Amino acid sequence: MSTHHPSDLPQDFILTGPAICTESHVLLDHALVIQKGQIQKIMPREALEKNLKLKNSLPHLTYPSSYFVIPGMIDLHIHGSQGSDVMDGTVEALKTIQKSLVDKGVTGFLATTMTETKENILTALHTVDQAAHLPSSHAEILGIHLEGPFLSEKRMGAQRGELICEPNIALFNCFQEASGHRIKKVTIAPEYPESLDLIRHLTSHHVCTSIGHTDATCHETQAAIDAGATQATHLFNAMRGVHHREPGPVTALLLDERVSTELILDGIHLAPEIVQLVLKIKGRERVLLVTDAMRAQCLGNGVFDLGGQPVTVKNGEARLENGVLAGSVLTLNHALRHMIEMTGCSLLDAVHMASSNPAKTLNLFDNRGSIAENKRADLVILNERYEVAQVIRASI
Repeated sequence: MSTHHPSDLPQDFILTGPAICTESHVLLDHALVIQKGQIQKIMPREALEKNLKLKNSLPHLTYPSSYFVIPGMIDLHIHGSQGSDVMDGTVEALKTIQKSLVDKGVTGFLATTMTETKENILTALHTVDQAAHLPSSHAEILGIHLEGPFLSEKRMGAQRGELICEPNIALFNCFQEASGHRIKKVTIAPEYPESLDLIRHLTSHHVCTSIGHTDATCHETQAAIDAGATQATHLFNAMRGVHHREPGPVTALLLDERVSTELILDGIHLAPEIVQLVLKIKGRERVLLVTDAMRAQCLGNGVFDLGGQPVTVKNGEARLENGVLAGSVLTLNHALRHMIEMTGCSLLDAVHMASSNPAKTLNLFDNRGSIAENKRADLVILNERYEVAQVIRASI
């Protein structure tokens, strides 16, 4: 059975065969009627067979009944793929990322920056705005995740410490203007005196604050959440750890029901037991599967650039010369499968974490993030091993 690129599919068709993962149920023996890039009907296969006028009016796309159809996945934290990076600052690089991601089941993403010079960040932001205006049958640019420069040098990870700076409302406004107001999420270390003012500013302008790359105390983190922070950037990674006398940011982020937490499930960043712990505390509605992938995603072993720093990729691990993890080479379809394998959760649970929850955090759940009538036909067909067999992208 051949796999078609999204642009090769007819605009109107009937999808039959796979189990359909809606927000609340897995439907067997049902069909999806797709017209003009939207899901027009979800109907029992038996009803379709009786409706000969509808059945015979559209071409059929049929897959085995052992397959699954899920809503397109959304990656809220990704820097690059297939040799290109958001910080390259070119439309061509972003097109490469878009094409690479859709092949892995990602139909939308936040183009993620990193700590660089002000000029390089401004160039990258402006270029994302340019690329987002262009029509594409690949993964859609849903906005920008500004990761840096408002981070902690003590927990900088693979960010460039000499370019990190304290939170600054005027600087953020400059970035937002350059982006065409596409910044949807900002990672901030909340321990700076200026952090709470910026968090309140972001919240009042409907931009998500995500706490990360931080050495904050538990109390400082709680204050940031009270000021409006609602997410955690790659929980546990690049943040102060848990201690029984100073619980640190992780504890505050786990305990507060207002916070959703990014997890990098490549089997390297987090042990399975930690993933199980997070799921038990947060539940499926407050977990966000992300990749934090860099340009080496999909390219195998080798030496690659990340913000002017050489990164060696070997056996699925991306590390700086000093051994620090430098993002990942994870793909979101593998993160979905790893969530199921690590925790024993259902496919439906994992779909919430890879599709529904990200759409909700971006306030886009009214038209994407789940399979429902009148929503966009951004769909992914998985085989029995949860590998991508087909991606369908709405043409609207």
